[in-house]
Amino acid sequence: MDVEILARLQFALTIMFHYIYPPLSIGLGLILVVMEGLYLKTKDVHYLNMTKFWTKVFALTFAMGVATGIVMEFEFGTNWATYSKYVGDVFGSALAAEGVFAFFLESGFLAIVLFGWDRVGPKMHFFSTLMVCLGAHFSAIWIIVANSWMQTPAGFHIVGEGLKARAEIVDFWAMVFNPSSVDRLVHSVIGAWLAGAFLVISVSAYYLLKKQHIDFAKSSMKIGLVVALLACVLQGVSGDSSAKGVAVNQPMKLAALEGVFHTGTDKGMAVFGIVNTKEQRLDYSLEIPKLLSILSFGSASAEIKGLDQMPQKDWPNVAVVFQTYRLMVAMWVIMFGLGVLSIFMWYRGTLFSSKWVLRALMFSVLCPQLANQAGWVSAEMGRYPWIVYNLLRISDGLSKVVTANQVLGSLVMFTFLYFLLFLVFLYLLNEKFKHGPIDGHGPAQYHHLHAYVKELNNDN
Repeated sequence: MDVEILARLQFALTIMFHYIYPPLSIGLGLILVVMEGLYLKTKDVHYLNMTKFWTKVFALTFAMGVATGIVMEFEFGTNWATYSKYVGDVFGSALAAEGVFAFFLESGFLAIVLFGWDRVGPKMHFFSTLMVCLGAHFSAIWIIVANSWMQTPAGFHIVGEGLKARAEIVDFWAMVFNPSSVDRLVHSVIGAWLAGAFLVISVSAYYLLKKQHIDFAKSSMKIGLVVALLACVLQGVSGDSSAKGVAVNQPMKLAALEGVFHTGTDKGMAVFGIVNTKEQRLDYSLEIPKLLSILSFGSASAEIKGLDQMPQKDWPNVAVVFQTYRLMVAMWVIMFGLGVLSIFMWYRGTLFSSKWVLRALMFSVLCPQLANQAGWVSAEMGRYPWIVYNLLRISDGLSKVVTANQVLGSLVMFTFLYFLLFLVFLYLLNEKFKHGPIDGHGPAQYHHLHAYVKELNNDN
């Protein structure tokens, strides 16, 4: 197999596996702030128990995220040395900022969050939870800034020529606020909120179906549903803004996302279809007339550039990009529908007794994960053949000495190790869910909770 294909497969495996965990950490970080904030406001130990339970889950996802993310940085040097040299100045500043402003902030205060319940005051502990949440979000900021620069590079100039060429920052803030960074950051962070919220909803639904930890499950689900529905609404707005940005900045990616082979006006949007690359059309498609032109540029007569604007050898895999984009949108529709239905049934008082809805909510944890993964695939594959858009081709970013056999060997090894890591993660997660939260005021070994409550009452 070609070394380029193998290197791309290896990086895709690495980042897609890693991307299971950071969104969960970011989403759970927000929910921990909400839960502990409710505890400080109400002084109800019930919310404290909820916070303690989900803090343990957060710590597990954080640890897995760290362990699985390190490999990617080594792959830059082994498989993508030319690319690393080309973008080193840009990526170096962003990754350094991520380490200083995000990782150390999050990991440092996480120690207080995990072990400081009976060692620091309630307000200090809540501040630590806020910092952990903020650190998780900062991590997303700098990683997405770096990735967005690859999509819409700005604030740089090129130094050197040929294999010695490299991008050098001339305007740090122009690099940070490149044309796609804000839209992509907002879209990714909201996706992370959905991942955390639906994990909470899923586990709560499981407990309700098993008739275990009923009070905990009801309260957790209510918080999860409110966060999920708000995030779904915001994601709809964010998705529209992101798509408009793609239409302006990356018209060939938009053409691949929407299966537009021929340039023209009055372009409709296909709800679904089968890409026929050979005939350059969509088969069995259901199309909403003129919608793509209207959503992209605000006018039915607006021109949408098609893939005919570039050589066919440079087309991305249109079938994959087209379908993964629709999978992402379909997952959003399901999440939004479940959120609206669940909130309505909660208002009517029938949610917690409806087994079919609870079963649907239990499996809903898969929806944001599928949406995040599908969105990443469509976004990254959609910019083919560029690794840095319109500047550096993927084939030119490869290491010049690495062989196909070397990449294949490491790919097989990483696949095996990641599979084992995922099994360990599921086992540990299952053990935490089986053990469950502390109900009520908890057994005697949790007497420090009462001291924590007493100190909170004294502070207020």
